[in-house]
Amino acid sequence: MPREWDARTYDSLPLPHLFWGRRTLGRLTLTGAETVLDAGCGTGRDTSALLDLLPDGHVIALDGSAAMLGQLRVRLADRLDRVEVIQADLLEPLPVRSRVDAVVSVAAFHWLPDHDRAFRNLAAVMRPGAQLAFECGGQGNVASIVRAIDEVLPNAPRVWNFAGVEDTTRRLLDAGFTDVEVALTPDPARFEQVEQFRTCLGTVVLGAHLDRLSEGERADFIDAVAARLPEPVVDYVRLQVRATRSGT
Repeated sequence: MPREWDARTYDSLPLPHLFWGRRTLGRLTLTGAETVLDAGCGTGRDTSALLDLLPDGHVIALDGSAAMLGQLRVRLADRLDRVEVIQADLLEPLPVRSRVDAVVSVAAFHWLPDHDRAFRNLAAVMRPGAQLAFECGGQGNVASIVRAIDEVLPNAPRVWNFAGVEDTTRRLLDAGFTDVEVALTPDPARFEQVEQFRTCLGTVVLGAHLDRLSEGERADFIDAVAARLPEPVVDYVRLQVRATRSGT
């Protein structure tokens, strides 16, 4: 099951996700009348940007988190007539009624343990020739934080799936995509305020680990990880992808 999030705190942080979203949407070629699936839409930052690009189109906003979708409904309250909101797991067949013209996703797929299944599920709801553009954590993402976690919590579970270029290319081809372009790009995020950095760690980066700890252990865990990092930087590495759904 997808994990739940502190959606309001997530939305309040100065995260690089907004820039990542704009960069990902820039990989699409749109006329403005398409139906686009925002896969792992979160609180709707990219859904909102998509609506601006689709004056005559429609967005399907899909996420596994009820809290994230609740925040999305607040954000897009005056534009929900052009948004279909779906709570669903990307690792299960998607409850999308008709095939879409494009799929986008920002900062979601590294939470999925099985990319093969996720890509097949997306391909199943895309029309032939539909565009796919996504960005997520890739091989080497948050490496310094992973090392700090291992020092603080030996044998910590691996909660992320940071894929590389070759594996992602193969999986997309196997799932029925063509014209596949995949790249890994370092993109570190520096926080000027230490408290914002700590909040980012707790809300965005370490949340899946905190879920396994008691309330009383969580603040100490965040502090212990932060103390092992040389500076208030999240060393992101982005897996950037563009592809086309094959078929006729």
